[in-house]
Amino acid sequence: MIAEFGSFALVLGLAFAAAQFVLSAAARLRRSTVLAAAGEGAAVAAFAGVAIAFACLIHAFVTSDFSVANVAANSHTQKPLLYKVAGTWGSHEGSILLWCLILTGYGAAAATLGRGLPRGLKASMVATQGALGTVFLAYTVFASNPLARLPLDRIPVEGNSLNPLLQDPALAIHPPFLYSGYVGMSVVFSLAVAALIEGRVDAAWARWVRPWALAAWSLLTVGITLGAFWAYYELGWGGWWFWDPVENASFMPWLMATALLHSAIVTEKRGALAGWSLFLAIGAFTFSMLGAFLVRSGVLTSVHAFAVDPKRGVLLLIILGVTAGSAFTLFAWRAPKLSRGGVFAPISRESALVLNNILLAAATMTVMLGTLYPLIREAMTGEAISVGPPYFNLTFAPLMACLGLVLPAGPLLAWKRGDLAGVAQRLWAAALIALACGVGAYALVSPRKAFGALGIALGAWLVAGALTELAERTRAFRVSAGDSWRRLTGLPRGAWGMTLAHLGLGVFVLGACCELGWRGEAAEALPLGGSLDVAGYHLTLETVGPREGKNFDAERALIRVTKAGREICTGEPDRRFYPAGGQTISGIALCYRGASHLYMVLGERRTTAPDSSGRGGMPVWLIRAYWNPWASLIFLGPVIMALGGIASLSDRRMRLGVGRRREAQAAPATPDAPPPTPLRPGQEQTA
Repeated sequence: MIAEFGSFALVLGLAFAAAQFVLSAAARLRRSTVLAAAGEGAAVAAFAGVAIAFACLIHAFVTSDFSVANVAANSHTQKPLLYKVAGTWGSHEGSILLWCLILTGYGAAAATLGRGLPRGLKASMVATQGALGTVFLAYTVFASNPLARLPLDRIPVEGNSLNPLLQDPALAIHPPFLYSGYVGMSVVFSLAVAALIEGRVDAAWARWVRPWALAAWSLLTVGITLGAFWAYYELGWGGWWFWDPVENASFMPWLMATALLHSAIVTEKRGALAGWSLFLAIGAFTFSMLGAFLVRSGVLTSVHAFAVDPKRGVLLLIILGVTAGSAFTLFAWRAPKLSRGGVFAPISRESALVLNNILLAAATMTVMLGTLYPLIREAMTGEAISVGPPYFNLTFAPLMACLGLVLPAGPLLAWKRGDLAGVAQRLWAAALIALACGVGAYALVSPRKAFGALGIALGAWLVAGALTELAERTRAFRVSAGDSWRRLTGLPRGAWGMTLAHLGLGVFVLGACCELGWRGEAAEALPLGGSLDVAGYHLTLETVGPREGKNFDAERALIRVTKAGREICTGEPDRRFYPAGGQTISGIALCYRGASHLYMVLGERRTTAPDSSGRGGMPVWLIRAYWNPWASLIFLGPVIMALGGIASLSDRRMRLGVGRRREAQAAPATPDAPPPTPLRPGQEQTA
């Protein structure tokens, strides 16, 4: 009965989402506060209905109710409790329900927190969010019901286990963070559509967009980082990013959201780039929906992708086409009627942010081309091709390098008209530090690698530039230490957030360039007592023995690591067999050496062939080892970036920008808060 109750709650959620759309649209047309309040209440009710359905699905997984088709296909009684819960969103149907839960949750939050918005804008936003909820909930109810029952004669005694690669703590929490970022773009999308309907984009609109975009961007950063870390230590290939199409599907909305965060600042401060900010807001969620299609359509073969009926992929493609197509059609009709806003000089903070957006947009298009071109070509010609790291290294990396070069200068430029010579004077120390790091890396680190040294210089430039910007804010070394400390402790959290985000990017670049440039690896089939060397470390295979897990059997090796005769650490990689699914995977071992990692993988066991004397036939195991220098910085950098986003989101000015109706209705006409950008005289106006 609980599954049926969940299905009923899901249908109720669909009905309330439809009511949210209809009531809010009617409230906008009739300017009715009563209908608007009813639409907002329906948004909360839609979220409650989906939350109940999601709780019922979790109950079915935890209790191993194999009469539910989704549970029978993706769970097993021997699975640990954590992975039973994670199995709720480990399938196509469950992940779509999680998508709907987060979508309606954002809709309820936007309806509840949007008291500072003009009535017309808020009603249009809630209606758009309701339309999105209706579309995705209808798809869930009619095409992907996660609570559907199996016929009585087909209920199994035991279910199929979730893919063993997905049974990992990092991946258990990876989808909720990723979807919270993905779907968080829906509020930004709805605000953009509402602004186009209302025909005005002003500083108050930009202040409202920024918190939602920032929250989604921060959550998406965490989600992508968790996915990269899972790929690093779970897949056993020694890497953390492969430009897999599904990885790209999460990366493209992140790039668009990053561009939007910078563009919205210009719209808020100077009233410029209003149309471009709207375009980015629509595009960010469009790429999120594209990711949902790529993962669930069956067009991709990936460990990240769900193998589903292609017919449901076609439905998702229709949803993507109708939703994004309608929004971009509205944009093409209404955006040209928006005034251009403030004017600024070629050398100014606005220009730096425009250049930032151009590079991020070009990078997004590069990733999109590399992701979709193989699919389009295969569909048209039947010829399968792959686009891998070499393409992205030649196209995406130079764009990001250019962005890194100009990034530290942006915060030091003045609004409207900047002083490039003055910025250069303030960044000379950062430039010297970057140059010294690059030259030192090339001269001292063996083997000498020019591109690796350039990457080290770029990362040092970003880190030193972020610290220089912080020093400028506090006037460090120009006033007394006490005065600098007071300025430091008095900095708004938004300033800290920007510094942390730029600093985190520099930390990531340092780790990625060092790991890619000076990575070492070795592989050899070893008997017990055999050894191999990698990057100056001597690895000896001591023992291999059985190990029993809760739902798997394994062989576990003990590898002793020494350097110059001194024991450094021991690693215990294993090779696991999951009887429920009949799958075997390798578990890795990490030996931490500061920020660097010695990465060990236990491969297949085989028996050597006898020699001419008849001796031999001893067991050997394939041991692979990787030396990944500074690999910890790859994951630390995005964490610092996400903390920067959270710090900015907690800024009091950001919260006040969301909450004050007076500011939302009429922003003061000052250089820091320009007047709204309404339609030009003689053109259509909407209330």
